[in-house]
Amino acid sequence: MTRSDPSFHFHRTLLALAVCAAFLPAHADEPVKIEEGSVRVGVGVVPASAADRGLFGQYNGLRPARTAVGTLGFDYMLRDDENETWMQVQGSNLLGDTREFNLVWKNPGEWKLTADYGELVRFDPNTVNAGLIGIGSRTPQVVNLTGGPGTGTDVDLSTKRTGLGIGFAKWLSPSTMFELDLKSERKDGARMFGVGMNCPTPVAPGCAGTTGISAGWALLMVPEPIDSTHNQVEARLSYGFEKLRFSVGYYGSFYRNANGTMGATVPASLNNPLGVPMALSSGLQGILGQPIALAPDSQAHQLDFSGNYDFTPTTRATFKLAYANASQSQNFAAAGLGAAPAGVLNLGGELVTKLAKFGLSARPVPKLSLLADVRYEDKDDRTPLARYNLEGAGTSAATYTNQNLPYKKLHGKLLANWQFNSAYRGSVGADYEDIDRGLYTATAAASGISALRQKTKEVSVHAEVRRRMTEDMSGSLNVSSARRDGSDWLRDNSGTGVTAIADPSVGFFPTAIFMPTLADRRRDKIKLFADWQPSSSLAIQVGAEQGKDYFNTPSNYGLRGTDMGQYSLDWSYALSETWALNGYASRGLQTLNQARPAGYVMAFQNASMTAGLGVTGKLAGTVQVGGSLTYMNDRSVFDQTLDTFAGSDSVALMVANGGLPDVVLRQTAVKMFAKFPVDKQSSIRLDVAHLQSTTNDWAWAYNGVPFTFSDGTTLSQKQSQNVGYVGLTYFYVWP
Repeated sequence: MTRSDPSFHFHRTLLALAVCAAFLPAHADEPVKIEEGSVRVGVGVVPASAADRGLFGQYNGLRPARTAVGTLGFDYMLRDDENETWMQVQGSNLLGDTREFNLVWKNPGEWKLTADYGELVRFDPNTVNAGLIGIGSRTPQVVNLTGGPGTGTDVDLSTKRTGLGIGFAKWLSPSTMFELDLKSERKDGARMFGVGMNCPTPVAPGCAGTTGISAGWALLMVPEPIDSTHNQVEARLSYGFEKLRFSVGYYGSFYRNANGTMGATVPASLNNPLGVPMALSSGLQGILGQPIALAPDSQAHQLDFSGNYDFTPTTRATFKLAYANASQSQNFAAAGLGAAPAGVLNLGGELVTKLAKFGLSARPVPKLSLLADVRYEDKDDRTPLARYNLEGAGTSAATYTNQNLPYKKLHGKLLANWQFNSAYRGSVGADYEDIDRGLYTATAAASGISALRQKTKEVSVHAEVRRRMTEDMSGSLNVSSARRDGSDWLRDNSGTGVTAIADPSVGFFPTAIFMPTLADRRRDKIKLFADWQPSSSLAIQVGAEQGKDYFNTPSNYGLRGTDMGQYSLDWSYALSETWALNGYASRGLQTLNQARPAGYVMAFQNASMTAGLGVTGKLAGTVQVGGSLTYMNDRSVFDQTLDTFAGSDSVALMVANGGLPDVVLRQTAVKMFAKFPVDKQSSIRLDVAHLQSTTNDWAWAYNGVPFTFSDGTTLSQKQSQNVGYVGLTYFYVWP
C-alpha cells in the first residue's frame, strides 16, 4: 500500500479521529469523576517448541518459537457530571499479535462516538518445507529439492487482519437520529494454495501425457499472496413518531486487492511419484507457470427503507425495501491476465438485488399471538456474456460463454402462539420457500454436472411446547418436518442450452449424480431442552436434538441420506458460599451415506465428544483459586464398500489397505489459577495451563510419511503436541 493509495489516507484519518477522541476529554477544563479503572501487566512463559504449538498457536499469536510473551491491558471509565458525558476506553493484549482497543464516548440522548482497533493473526498449523523462493509474492520461483523431501527451508504460513473502525451517532431531535459507521480492514500474508495439471486433457490443448522419459502431470504447492483492503461505510437516518418508526440507510463496500494475479516460475524438470527427476512433457511447464487470477477489486452499494407501524396497541406491521448494486470491472490486462476475448477489457460484472419484506404481528386475544411474514428477493445478474472458455483444439475447438446466474426467492412464514396457562405455552408454524434460478444461459456449458434444476420449493411445519421456570423445572419440545421438490431436471447440451427431462430414468445415464442442494428432500427433526433446579445449590440443563435427511433422486448414486444428533449436559453445584463445581458433557454425531459410480459406497460418520470439569473457591477467605479439566475427542470414520461396477484397480486397493483410515483428534487441557490480594487496589494472578493434542489426519501425512509435491515440498504437523504455559499478571484498580 502506497501513500497515494486512498485506503492509506482512510486509515490515517480514522486513526487520527480515534486518538483525538480518546485524549480530548483528558484536557477538558471541567471537572470529571473517575468511576473506575484498572491496569493489568504481566509476563507469560511458553517453553514448548514451534512444532508443539501447531494447534495451540493458530489464533493467539503464540505460534512463533518465542519463549516469553508480555501482557498489557487496561480498562478506564470516566464521567463528567456537569456536562453529562461518559467515556470508556479498553485495551487488551496490547503487547501481543491479537491486540484490541475500544473507545465509547457519549452524551446520552445527544451524541455518541465509538472507535475500535483490532489485530488478528492466523497461523497455519502445518509447517511447509520447500525450496520455493519468494513465498508470499506474486512471482515465486519453484526450486526442485534435489536432496529429497525435508531438505528445504521450514516456513510457517500466516495471515494478519488489521481492523479499524469509527462510529458516530447524533440525535438531531427527540424523534430523529443520524448514525455513521466507517470500517477498514487490511489483510496480508500468505495462505496455502497450489497449481497442478494432468495431461493430456481437452481443456489444455498441446499438453502431452506421461511417457518413459517425461512427466505429463505435476502438483505444486504455491502459497497465495494476500494483500487486500476492505472498506465499509454505513449511514442511517432514523425517525420515530407515535405510531410510525422508520429509517433510511446506505451501505457501501469497497474491496481492493493489490495482487491481481500470481504466476510461478516453474523449472523444466520435476519429480515423478517415485521422487525421480524427470523432464516435463511438452506444454506442461507453460501451463503450470501461467498467471492465475486472484480475487478482483469489487464494490457494492445498497439503499434501504425499513420500519414498523402500530395500527393498534396489539397490532404492528413491519416493512423493508432495499436496492443493491454490486459490480466488478477490474481491467484484465492491468491485473496481469491475457488472452481475453476480442474487445473485452474487463468482466463488467454487475448484480442488482431487489428486496421487499412485509410482516404483521397481532394479539387478537390475550392468550393468542399471531405472526405473518413474507420476503421476496430478486438477484438480477447483468454481467455481459463473452466466450471465455475453450474446449478442444484447432478448427474443431468449441467455445462457451460465462453463465448468468439470476436468482429469485420467495419466503413466507406463519406462526401462532397460545398461552395455555401461566406455565405452558405452545406454538405452531409453517414456512414456505420458492426458489427460481432463471433460464440457463444457452451459450454456457456445465461441465462435470449431470443435471440442473431451475425451480425448487420447500414447505415446512413445526410445533413447540414450552414450559417456563416454575418452582424447579422449565423446558421445551420442538418437532419439525420439511418437504422439498422442484421442476423437471435439465440436461446440459454444452453450448446449445438445456433440455427438460420429464422422465429422468430414460433421459440420463444410469451413472448420473444429482446435486443434493437441488434434489427432492425430506427433513425431520426433534429438539428437547430442560432446565432443572432440584435445590438452591444444584442446577442442571439437558439438551438433545436429532435430525434426518432423506434424498430422492432418479439415481442410486450421490448423497442418499444424512443423520445428525447433538446431546448436551451442563451442571453447576455450590458446595458452600465460597466453593463451587461446574461441568459439562456433549456429544455430536453426523453421518452421510453416498455412492460413487464404479467406485466406493461410503457411510461417512463424524462423532465428537467434549467434557469438562471446573472448580472455583477461596483459600483463607482471600485467595481466589480455580481450575478446569477439559477433554475433546473428534473421530471421522470412512466405512467403505465397493460399487458393483467398480474396477479391478479399486478392488485391489481396497483389499490392500481396507479403505480409508479413521481421522482422530484428541485434546486434553488443564488450567489452574490463583489470585492473591496485595492490598485493596492491587492483586497478583498466577495462571498455569497445559494442552496435549494428538492428531493422525492423513491429509498431508500418513504413518509419519508426509505428502510430497512434485518439487519435493512437504507439509508436516507433529502428531502429538504438548504445550505448557505459566503466566504472572499484576492487577491495579481504582478508585
